[in-house]
Amino acid sequence: MQSAHAAIEFQHTHPEIAKEWNTNSKYLVFLSVENEKELHKLLKKIKIKELKYATFIEPDIGNQLTAIALEPGEKSHNLTRNLSLTLQEK
Repeated sequence: MQSAHAAIEFQHTHPEIAKEWNTNSKYLVFLSVENEKELHKLLKKIKIKELKYATFIEPDIGNQLTAIALEPGEKSHNLTRNLSLTLQEK
């Protein structure tokens, strides 16, 4: 799962947030978008909101953006609340 790559990158890029999450929460939520274009739209919104994040670019498929790990919290929740859970049947 590409999300694991992004999560590990987030841990290395934002160790203070990762440590707090590991101590206080440990909840993970995996969400989906339709395609890479939608993932780029989400990334733009994340940057506008100035949220902490990490991405994973997959070299095996033309360096496509395949995953984003986003800091935990209310702002992240509000931004992603309309996205579908990964693997959720529609």
